[in-house]
Amino acid sequence: MSIISIVVALTFWTCAALIIFSYAAYPIIVWSLSRWFTPSVEAPVCEPTDWPSVSLLIAAYNEEDVIEERVRNALEMDYPRDRLEIVIALDGCTDGTAVIVRRYESHGVRLLDFPERRGKSAVLNAAIGAVEGEIVLLSDANTGIDPQAARRLVRWFRHPHVGAVCGRLVLTDPHTGRNVDSLYWKYETLLKRCEGRLGALLGANGAIYAIRKELYQPIPSQTLIDDFVIPLLAKLRSGCSIIYESSAVATEETPADVQSEFRRRARIGAGGFQSIGMLWKLLDPRQGWVALSFLSHKVLRWFCPFFMIAVLASNLLLLDIPFYRLVLMSQLGFYLVSVLAAFLPASIKFLKPLRLATMFTSMNLALFVGFWRWLSGRQNGVWVRTSRITGNQGMSDEPSNFDLSRCN
Repeated sequence: MSIISIVVALTFWTCAALIIFSYAAYPIIVWSLSRWFTPSVEAPVCEPTDWPSVSLLIAAYNEEDVIEERVRNALEMDYPRDRLEIVIALDGCTDGTAVIVRRYESHGVRLLDFPERRGKSAVLNAAIGAVEGEIVLLSDANTGIDPQAARRLVRWFRHPHVGAVCGRLVLTDPHTGRNVDSLYWKYETLLKRCEGRLGALLGANGAIYAIRKELYQPIPSQTLIDDFVIPLLAKLRSGCSIIYESSAVATEETPADVQSEFRRRARIGAGGFQSIGMLWKLLDPRQGWVALSFLSHKVLRWFCPFFMIAVLASNLLLLDIPFYRLVLMSQLGFYLVSVLAAFLPASIKFLKPLRLATMFTSMNLALFVGFWRWLSGRQNGVWVRTSRITGNQGMSDEPSNFDLSRCN
């Protein structure tokens, strides 16, 4: 082989190894480490007088279809009412969201109606300064949380070193309401659990996480993945622990169509590249397991589309070697399967594993699109609502009839 061929082959194998490491080897490593290194602390038991004040903060934009159901869900939380504040912060809504929320002000729901649309990050920065709780529990307008979730999250804050606690998100079908956690989502949840045991949890899930108000650091208004950046900035600032509490459950519908899911993933991809500039210090080996997790689970993943392109391009340059011709056929076969599997009926269960190929390629395509949106500045911090299948809750002058006895 010539020197050029050797360099091309090294490029091929290096990029292929990085893809395999990020998606296959790292999960095995982190799972093994989490078995060897058990958590040093357990969730404490709280006495009635131990519960801190909590502010449930929900930022929303034009959510009139779901906001009433979300408010009712919040009012059903099993947490001492004299220590619970429910705050809905609106980002320049142009629909009836504010009208619906105001109907519940007499039940203790507080409305922060910001008239100008600035994006979620700007709303959070403004709202955090206005809430009163020691602990801020953040959630989304399209999320439902288990009544016990707040207690299960907040009890961890009795440990002074705990700065943020992330709950578990369960995905549901928008048509049937049934749990539809995919194999990939279960895989990601397992990684969260393992990283949590190592004290290396990366960020949180916007659907359900809590943070000490004093540790909240205002984020740039154009921040795209606030739930990832906020807890990790708190960790960089204070060295606090981020805990994963799987028993604190939230549910959320999957996007109603493929296009919405792709846009969401592209936005997350753009946010990932953006966040490297804010969180690069986490790559310092002195950060311990966090450095390994941030590099392996996040940074390498975000660059996987470029590794895939490099693998394919270098493979094409090595076609004079029979082995690489076989490898190219395998690559092209994988991409063909990923396209065809997207059209398979979901009801054919034994073919579902083939859809992992679709998930893998579409996710990396979204990351690739997200990179260019971030690089070009086309992806800004103002959110676009994900389309959902849901019924309008109506615009009556009184709250819907439901049991408010738990809210008193």
